[in-house]
Amino acid sequence: MSAAVTVAAPTGATTGLPSVHPVDPDRDAALVQAWLAAPASSWWGMADHDVDAVRAYLRAVQADPAQAGWLLRRHGEPIAYAETYDPASVLLTDVWDAEPGDVGMHLLIAPPPSAGSAGGRVHGLTTAVMRAVVEHCRDVLGARRVVVEPDERNTAVQRKNAEVGFRALRVVDVDGKRALLSVLDTERIGRLDDDGPAAHLRPEHLEPAQRHLVAKAIAEFTHERLVAPRPDGDGWALDAGDSTYRFRGRVHALEHWVLDEASLTRTRRGSSAPLDAQDLVLALQEALGIPDELLGTYLEEIASTLASAAAKHRRGGPSAVQLARGRADGDVVAGFQDAEAAMTEGHPAFVAANGRIGFGLDEYRAYAPESGGRFRYRWLAARREHTHLALAADRTERQHWDAELDASTVDRFRDTLGRRGLDPAEYAWFPVHPWQWQHRIAVTFAPDLGRQDLVDLGEGADDHQPQQSIRTAFNRSRPERSYVKTALAVQNMGFLRGISPAYMRTAPAVNDWVAGLVDADPVLADAGFGVLREHAAIGYTGDAYHRVDVPSPQRKMLAALWRESPVPRLRAGERPITMAALLHRDARGRSVAAALVARSGLDAAEWVRRYLDAYLRPVVHCLTEHQLLFMPHGENLVLVLRDGVVSRVFMKDIGEEVVVVGDVAVPAGIERIVHPVDDDEAALGVFTDVFDGVLRYLAAILDEDGVLPATVFWRLVGSCVDGAAAGRARRIDFRVPDFEHSCLNRLQLRNTLQMVDLSAQTDSLIRAGRMANPIGR
Repeated sequence: MSAAVTVAAPTGATTGLPSVHPVDPDRDAALVQAWLAAPASSWWGMADHDVDAVRAYLRAVQADPAQAGWLLRRHGEPIAYAETYDPASVLLTDVWDAEPGDVGMHLLIAPPPSAGSAGGRVHGLTTAVMRAVVEHCRDVLGARRVVVEPDERNTAVQRKNAEVGFRALRVVDVDGKRALLSVLDTERIGRLDDDGPAAHLRPEHLEPAQRHLVAKAIAEFTHERLVAPRPDGDGWALDAGDSTYRFRGRVHALEHWVLDEASLTRTRRGSSAPLDAQDLVLALQEALGIPDELLGTYLEEIASTLASAAAKHRRGGPSAVQLARGRADGDVVAGFQDAEAAMTEGHPAFVAANGRIGFGLDEYRAYAPESGGRFRYRWLAARREHTHLALAADRTERQHWDAELDASTVDRFRDTLGRRGLDPAEYAWFPVHPWQWQHRIAVTFAPDLGRQDLVDLGEGADDHQPQQSIRTAFNRSRPERSYVKTALAVQNMGFLRGISPAYMRTAPAVNDWVAGLVDADPVLADAGFGVLREHAAIGYTGDAYHRVDVPSPQRKMLAALWRESPVPRLRAGERPITMAALLHRDARGRSVAAALVARSGLDAAEWVRRYLDAYLRPVVHCLTEHQLLFMPHGENLVLVLRDGVVSRVFMKDIGEEVVVVGDVAVPAGIERIVHPVDDDEAALGVFTDVFDGVLRYLAAILDEDGVLPATVFWRLVGSCVDGAAAGRARRIDFRVPDFEHSCLNRLQLRNTLQMVDLSAQTDSLIRAGRMANPIGR
């Protein structure tokens, strides 16, 4: 809808509220200019506009069919200026999934009279003005929802918004500011809601979260052959304890179930019962194989996953089309990070995907990837005799710090040590996550701080945004700088998320070797395939926990690495997006993958062929030519898009997850990555991590959305694999009729504290028979 109308009757005559009238640019420019020049109006950023400039501005607003300006009067005297706009086409086009009936609003209140003048501040006037505007939006403009985006620092107006009934959703980047996106459902004008940090924990948000998680649990537990729904009329039924779950759904290749969530019901002893993911787990405990002593931990991760999903439901997010398009202003960094924060699913396979045990409400809002927040790393000085800084072959320590820290920051660090009588040359700089500092370093490593083997240097200067890989953050102040990945000792998805200093010693060398192979390979160059190197890593081992050779979580609490940013490697017209976005559906169920196909203008089969050529072909080639396996799931790939088409990809998370599956000579010191296996086991790196971990979801999404039949999708996969594997050094048959079914949830269900022994990952896997190969003969 348009936010402007040609005729609008003044409001307020019968309500006692201020009346609302169309602004007259010629008559009202001087008045509005005086208001804009007042210090209290600094949030508008127009204090330097003279009367002519304001007149021109008001004329432009009134001439735009998507905007309108309004003057509010009280007892005939002008007291405020308001603007309304269509958020589908003005200002919020990148961050707000507009619906018909949405109206955006800005408000400028006249400054209070100066001391000694007639009149004075009127108590409650601002609230009355805001209510007059939102009622005008409802009654004259037909608004169903009113949306506002005040600067996140403008807490005064946020309080006034709340008084009228606005609820804060999330912080977004818009119009050069960090804005608190807030919305008012107009039938709730004047209703005060509790808008505190637990506002998402209400039935209207938890109920859809429960529905989705129960549906996902049934789908994934069925996929892993832990439960077996039975046919039930035109749908399916699953018996779990004294409850029966009924639903409609389709079964795709790789035993992938897509449930119609709206059809999902539960009856308990014959009576209707609410959907509850924890109840489902309790009823299925024996079938799921959860040990009694770990049941509470798994239930807590389910509860945390529900809380996260409820927060995402309340917060909303950009539409699939907005994510596929990127930023309208061409800001590739902002668009990249918009997508990173928009993901709602966590991991597509894991049911308890967002445990994050250890985060409180405030910490969730600050550090969860979907918050889209900003934080600054805490920095320590770590005594060199207890610290190992490993660097890529092409950088020195001086070059590393010059690239990652401002000179003024380093000077501040040195000054801090100097004031303590310590020699800066004896220390290395060490980033730690602020949560880790607060909850672990300052407690668990208190003796090390007391000995000054570790010295607190305070916050760094750069703002970082948390990524889908929760330990990793992207530099928003200097996007060309590295990602930073640090130990974060929260319990999440089967692990306490620490980082091993021992692994960090060799991470840059592993990355150098892998990058050398990739850069020298003409097939990979043709595909545009690249790796984002972890080119520096640091670990501290001066603590008491390292004085005994006994594994413990405390030995993985002080380590970090720096990974190359993709931003400096982008070309004109390119933009990056996490591959996890291909499996994302927005709040109205629309898929990013389908939106990208539509945006590209290509036939869907051609779009998929190009995607597979950029992603799957290099993965298969690396295995069959170099016996090199990555962990190529959604969050470990950065897709590079051009006009909605995947043109090339960057692989990341190399140091901890790459493996050489053949008898290949590697440089001294990185032998830990060599784990020779037979052909069937090597092929599972593609079947499990790519086919089952990524492509089964994408094939079903495109098929369900009517974009591309699944049979065509898998035919394209087969053709891509054939071409990538043909004539390579290791002849692996990817056309076998079936392969071992390796299950992820079974790992977490068996041991939710440490689902895999990272030193022997293959031996830790759990298989559930064999799975029909969708490209098998």
